[in-house]
Amino acid sequence: MTSAQLHATTHAVTSDGVPIYRKWWHYFTFNSDHKVIGIQYLVTAFVFYLVGGSMAAAIRTELATPAPDFVTPEVYNSLLTLHGTVMIFLWIIPAGAGLANFLIPLMIGARDMAFPKLNALAFWLIPPAGLMLISSFFLESPKAGWTSYPPLSLVSGQVGEGIWIMSLLILGTSSIFGALNFFVTLLKLRVPSMGLNDMPLFCWAMLATSALVLIGTPVLAGALILLGFDLIVGTAFFNPTGGGNAVVYQHMFWFYSHPAVYIMILPLFGAISDVLPVHARKPIFGYRAIAYSSLAISFLGLIVWAHHMFTSGTPAWLRMFFMIATMIIAVPTGIKVFGWVATIWGGKLPFNGPMLFAIGFISMFVIGGISGVMLASVPFDLHVHDTYFVVAHLHYVLFGGSVFGLYAALYHWFPKITGRMMNEPLSIVHFVLTFIGMNLTFLPMHQLGLLGMNRRVAMYDPRFADVNLICTIGSYILALSTIPFLINALWSWIAGKPAGNNPWRGLTFEWQTTSPPEIENFEELPVLTVGAYDYGLGHAYTETVGDRQQNHRHHEPAPLAHADSVSPTEPEVEVAVVAGNGHEAPGNQKCPLPANPDAAVQTEPEPEIVVAAGDRPEDRSHQE
Repeated sequence: MTSAQLHATTHAVTSDGVPIYRKWWHYFTFNSDHKVIGIQYLVTAFVFYLVGGSMAAAIRTELATPAPDFVTPEVYNSLLTLHGTVMIFLWIIPAGAGLANFLIPLMIGARDMAFPKLNALAFWLIPPAGLMLISSFFLESPKAGWTSYPPLSLVSGQVGEGIWIMSLLILGTSSIFGALNFFVTLLKLRVPSMGLNDMPLFCWAMLATSALVLIGTPVLAGALILLGFDLIVGTAFFNPTGGGNAVVYQHMFWFYSHPAVYIMILPLFGAISDVLPVHARKPIFGYRAIAYSSLAISFLGLIVWAHHMFTSGTPAWLRMFFMIATMIIAVPTGIKVFGWVATIWGGKLPFNGPMLFAIGFISMFVIGGISGVMLASVPFDLHVHDTYFVVAHLHYVLFGGSVFGLYAALYHWFPKITGRMMNEPLSIVHFVLTFIGMNLTFLPMHQLGLLGMNRRVAMYDPRFADVNLICTIGSYILALSTIPFLINALWSWIAGKPAGNNPWRGLTFEWQTTSPPEIENFEELPVLTVGAYDYGLGHAYTETVGDRQQNHRHHEPAPLAHADSVSPTEPEVEVAVVAGNGHEAPGNQKCPLPANPDAAVQTEPEPEIVVAAGDRPEDRSHQE
């Protein structure tokens, strides 16, 4: 593409001023642009989320009554196996990778990922693996659960188990390619002015996540390859009848699959750490503590795997070690929670989609975390092992955590991805239905587990019928909650209100370019002049020239964040708008360059933005 063609494509706009440079079919091609790949990840993951959610609805419909009257027990086992596999390996993990693909180069001032073609390959491994996995349902489907423990996995659904193993090996390869790319990009492609301790917290979270993927995934791959040999060739690595040891498989499986919980949740920890300061209009509390706690979680996550195996004959001294290690991992997680609460404490919180789901994320994850500390205790774990208490814990962490966090991130960065705002009333309806449905579905499961109802069975004691019916009703509400989000996302992408380049008044680099970003992200590489979370500390806020032109076009002032309403009882703080290169902020601090310097010539003086009194300079010592 020539420079003229590049300029034409990067500066084309719709009739209402939204930049465009991609045709719709580009999202279905082998494209090395990290932004296209990020959207491909997100859309594909959400399609598989709908598939996995449909399986969950079928499972809950079966469990509405004690007898197997909706599907047969064999079909139930197949649905259970595929539901868990799809939701973990085809929804949450790829969705986190999609956010990372879109955001990491923008956040660190890079043009693209370190290895663009490898990045594209990592995505294009996912659709065939996913389709292969779903197709196994219509063959001799896998029935051993998403953990595929031998010897059960060696004697039931041989064809389906083989497909399951092959699908996971392909998905694991994709994860390794992606993690390698993220790791190198974060370490090598930051702009010169950005050190490690200047990175947004989402980048820190992805650095820790990538390390977990690179260390843990090869171990899972080894376990699956050996299981495949047992299944197809007839070896006996894990088959007790031939002298194998099935417990070894559990050790290898959980060495990856417990860190996989943090692979799924750490990216959303980072996203929430970026969402909260922007909407609360306050600096993040304890930046370095939150950043380094991601690394601590990554390390500790590798030494707690056997707490899933307290009932498998683990020696008492080893049980004690894993119990203590599991409890210790609550410390860096608690650091994050306290940092988030301190960040929003005293802030002027808007009731919009990003903030509602961020607060929902914190509250739901705390419930899951408390039950996790309970499960770390050996006596309690022995009592509720393989009961619905564990199901409730898992879903409060992965649905209340990961999915709520994903929705908060999508609502927050949707304007940057599409150039348009989402509908706020629909986002509130979406949150309310999701919050009610999630708690109605999974909160009663704690009681079922304490009373001894086993998981992964289609038939149960009739005395549990009433509580199970409540859970099923909640699951239907949860399924219904997806509809307003789909309507909101599709309609807003096509005909939503133009967002401008920086609708949330963010300070990180992704908000200093056009929405959606140009093909090469920035006309000129940005220079770090203020901290990523210096909200309310008196620094100049950069409004891009594109924002001002669009606001003048609509004959209205630039929209301020909810928290920026002026308080009549306190002195105001004025923040200069950057009109072009070289304009200085108060205190002689130069602001980042506007997204379009060529359009910076104005025929009249630019106005000043007045921000809330709460955004005045304060003592920064409270941050750490």
